[in-house]
Amino acid sequence: MGNHLAVIEQTRSLIAAGDIVGAEAALGELADTEGDGALMVVLEQLAPKDVLAVIREFDHSKASVVNLLVSPEQFARAVVIEKQYKDLSRTHLRGMMNSVIFREDADPIEFLTAIGDLEGGAEALADYFSEKWSRVEAFARSGVFDAVEDYGDALTDDELYAQAYAHPKLEHDEVTDNDWMELAWLLRYKCPDLFIEMLLTLRAKARAFELSGDEGSFGEDDDYRVETRDTDRGKATPAALESEDDESAI
Repeated sequence: MGNHLAVIEQTRSLIAAGDIVGAEAALGELADTEGDGALMVVLEQLAPKDVLAVIREFDHSKASVVNLLVSPEQFARAVVIEKQYKDLSRTHLRGMMNSVIFREDADPIEFLTAIGDLEGGAEALADYFSEKWSRVEAFARSGVFDAVEDYGDALTDDELYAQAYAHPKLEHDEVTDNDWMELAWLLRYKCPDLFIEMLLTLRAKARAFELSGDEGSFGEDDDYRVETRDTDRGKATPAALESEDDESAI
């Protein structure tokens, strides 16, 4: 346990100093010397912001033991605070979600459920899909991702819920890309309530963008945060995320 505490303090110090590579290396060394179980114990004791600092910098050219071992609950707590980085392109958000949710041994539904159970979960998912807004709307309406310029009025809330359990027009193996299409398919057909909450939040963001009068298309370098209390079911914000005085690498 003493070594675990030393690794935790070392990791926190490296992250505070901006040395994310060093922090990941320290955690990886712990896994190499004491096993995956030891790393999982340490991850449980790290603040969500510190876990986030490591996993959002995932390098696709090499394996990351942290990304491979982070639990759905730990990952969810990190995802809901990722917006604090104000990454307008959402590149890091999409990258870390794809790398963790679609890792080889993972059940994507466990991760999506954990995200949806937290306040801010639906908003994080809406941010993930922001650049694909029109195609996700088309998918909600027709069951396919072919967006057209005019497909009629968007489905109402009641119509969305009425279609929540519709039979898929696309089979899972037709969208198995470990990316946004597969994630949207899983949400709609395996977590339909969360899919609807995400879509309603995404629409609210799009409306905020339109009302702003900014040029361009929604999803391109926008950072429109809206009140999601009425569309986000998550009510279990961890205490570690509520303290404004908590030191952060963000």
